[in-house]
Amino acid sequence: MGNDTAVTLFRDAKLRKLLVSTGLSWLFDAMDVGLVSFIAAALSVEWGLGAQQIGLMAAINSVGMAVGAAVAGSLADRYGRRSILLWTLLIFSVASGLSALAASFAVLCVLRFIAGFGLGGELPVASTLVSESVPVKDRGRAIVLLESFWAGGWILAALIAYFVIPRYGWRMAFAIGAVPALYALYLRKAVQDSSRFLRQAGTKLSFRDRMNSVWSSPYRKSTAALWVLWFTVVFSYYGMFLWLPTVMVLKGFGLLKSFQYVLIITIAQLPGYFTAAYFIEKYGRKFVLVTYLAMTAVSAIWFGTASSEAMLVTAGICLSFFNLGAWGAMYAYTPELYPTSIRATGVGFAAAIGRVGGVIGPYLVGVLVAAGVPLTAVFIVFFIAILVGAVTVLLFAPETKGIDPDRHI
Repeated sequence: MGNDTAVTLFRDAKLRKLLVSTGLSWLFDAMDVGLVSFIAAALSVEWGLGAQQIGLMAAINSVGMAVGAAVAGSLADRYGRRSILLWTLLIFSVASGLSALAASFAVLCVLRFIAGFGLGGELPVASTLVSESVPVKDRGRAIVLLESFWAGGWILAALIAYFVIPRYGWRMAFAIGAVPALYALYLRKAVQDSSRFLRQAGTKLSFRDRMNSVWSSPYRKSTAALWVLWFTVVFSYYGMFLWLPTVMVLKGFGLLKSFQYVLIITIAQLPGYFTAAYFIEKYGRKFVLVTYLAMTAVSAIWFGTASSEAMLVTAGICLSFFNLGAWGAMYAYTPELYPTSIRATGVGFAAAIGRVGGVIGPYLVGVLVAAGVPLTAVFIVFFIAILVGAVTVLLFAPETKGIDPDRHI
């Protein structure tokens, strides 16, 4: 499985360079998101933040991501994937570095909104660029492998949290988040717009025409199903994973021990991505999405009811494995539903709807935990949401394996 993937995708030097270059920007995005979850746990101790304030900070970050996804997706169809990718990377990395200087909770929230704007904008643009630059037969696998860099970013965040935060404090962790600004200088020369985009660059549609097209009869059903999928997946992911270190603390583990367990759980994302990358070209997008989402729902219930240390970590590993495999499939699936002229707009707005779920999820957890609601009940909410997403895909979403959307317009 691994060798087949490597031979297929990495034989072409140009494709290899694109995948690794955009993948590293994806890794830095994930590192930033991951650091916020670990820093939130540290701030709850140092600044005495309550559960509701932690939820608010995560929600504000997601609001920025929602706005960034919609704006950047639209701009990428107008001005090109490459330039928007670079600007969004710079915005989030600079804002992340400035977060190290925040003297108050309010200032930190403002900077997290700006960082979220850049981060939320970069992800759909990067997936769009790679999707339309890869041959149709390898497209799904390439995007899932791109998504696997997300796991690398979370692992890096967990390592920074484990080794840096206890010794040097959370400000140093945020300062490390400014490093991607330097990487943007390299990315400026390493990445180019796809030939598909360049071919239709002279016939760009207006924003209104693009939005009308996204909701026109050929794409209306797919767009509606896609928005439900994105909302439920992002709602559950950010609700669960941004709270993971804090949930560990609530279950009685010390801060350092919690970071250690979350690192172990995070590593399980990698085999989740790699198995999804294999199955997505073998059995199709819908198979991977429905199967991995159903198993994520089961794992969420298991994690919420886990009563022992071993069971908690094992359930967390399964949750991480299946949830991130589903994420990879979702990012592969989304660009395949639209032609090049409206692709980034369609992907960007689907991601923006998802980020609305990312706003509600962590904030809802904060409200429920502050109100004394048992963690079991909190995870039942996510169980239901994930099943709604799985059933929507099963019943209403089309299969896109092997289909070129530019030939179906």
